[in-house]
Amino acid sequence: MSTSSPDLSSLRAAFAGRLLTDPADTAPFLTDWRKRWTGRARAVAQPDTTEDVASVVRWCAQHRVPVVPQGGNTGMVGGSVPDDSGRALVLSLARMKRIRAVDPINNTLTADAGCILTEVQQAAQQADRLFPLSLAAEGSCTIGGNLATNAGGVGVLRFGNARDLCLGVEVVTADGQVWNGLRGLRKDNTGYDLRDLFIGSEGTLGVITAATLKLYPQPAARMTALAAVASPHAALRLLELAQRRLAATLTGFEMMSRLCGELVARHVPSAAVPLAAANPYCVLLESSDPHSEANAAQTFERLLEEAFEAGIITDAAVAASIAQSRAFWALRENIPLAQATEGDNIKHDISVPISAIGDFVERTNAMLEQTFPGIRMVVFGHLGDGNLHYNVNAPEGAGGARFMADEPAINAIVYDAVAQAGGSISAEHGLGQLKVAENQHYKSAIELSLMARLKATFDPLGIMNPGKVMPVT
Repeated sequence: MSTSSPDLSSLRAAFAGRLLTDPADTAPFLTDWRKRWTGRARAVAQPDTTEDVASVVRWCAQHRVPVVPQGGNTGMVGGSVPDDSGRALVLSLARMKRIRAVDPINNTLTADAGCILTEVQQAAQQADRLFPLSLAAEGSCTIGGNLATNAGGVGVLRFGNARDLCLGVEVVTADGQVWNGLRGLRKDNTGYDLRDLFIGSEGTLGVITAATLKLYPQPAARMTALAAVASPHAALRLLELAQRRLAATLTGFEMMSRLCGELVARHVPSAAVPLAAANPYCVLLESSDPHSEANAAQTFERLLEEAFEAGIITDAAVAASIAQSRAFWALRENIPLAQATEGDNIKHDISVPISAIGDFVERTNAMLEQTFPGIRMVVFGHLGDGNLHYNVNAPEGAGGARFMADEPAINAIVYDAVAQAGGSISAEHGLGQLKVAENQHYKSAIELSLMARLKATFDPLGIMNPGKVMPVT
């Protein structure tokens, strides 16, 4: 099999869809969302069907061409862009946007991998069902990318990660075969769970081309509030109380530090920032009640009253309309944009045991602020599932190359603290190319060995998204 540069005309003849080769056409696919990585590629293929994807991958396997699967290219860790060698083919699933089936009795929806997350949500809503995966990039991220990275989002507390919302996948393997695992079954105990191997593998084992997803009944009512708390420890007390009082109806619980609100107020003028810029921390909590709006309001108000009386919260604002609820959520969702607009920043998508969050934040903040005077901590995230976006902004009026040169030292402090707390250096963004070296440092030898053996088994030629998740060997 040839390792030289193959003639693209044979690829063009192999599949329907688009094949982009002009630099002006391929450029949008070669730079990641954060603009930290820009690679090169011999072409961008945009197939129309699963069989087209299989044809492209077979061609790549024949010619030893690396394959970089790409959905909406909204990732945070450089997992969907090629390296700078110029050898790879970017395989964009953007044209595969068909909702294949909706089964409201089985509570499932089957969709092509290129469907935008909001399109999946809307298709579920049209059947009077809820697809609960929700994240800031839902207007541009794709369901294939969500599954490839095992995306989390704001509903994990109640509904779980993308993995928990998927019953089956269709996958093109590294040799171009198609595995149809689109089973709408809650129980299927027939051997190894291949589905779970491909979910979260970031395109390094195969290409997810479709998925069968779980749906839920639409809630009868939603209640949303912002509550001010003095510290992460107080936020944890509120979480414990909310879980006792609201049980499974608690669907969202997000913590934000004061700087989050300040940055949103500064850079997103249209955003409403009640409480968030005036208190050390704020919690955004939401309940989804299956019974009635009256029942939801009564239970929610009792929770907040009890939290006031116990001294857990110091202030609260309850959304009085759908518009106000959306405004509260917009505050949370605008934090990444506001932080990026503010200037240079270093992101950490980490998880620690929920009970350890208070101590983790206080101790790690202190270590970083002592070592790097003037840095600003932008701490927010999904407190209910232990996932924090533990981010660091440059000192006010500073930044640039000098600040970014400290990234390895800042990362070491954060990740060492995560490891000591029994946590993970990547909670929902994946490893991509950003955290490959750190993962090799913090994972055990046996875990790394098992991962390497899986990679070699599923992708013996090493062509599937090389340099992501695992180092190139």
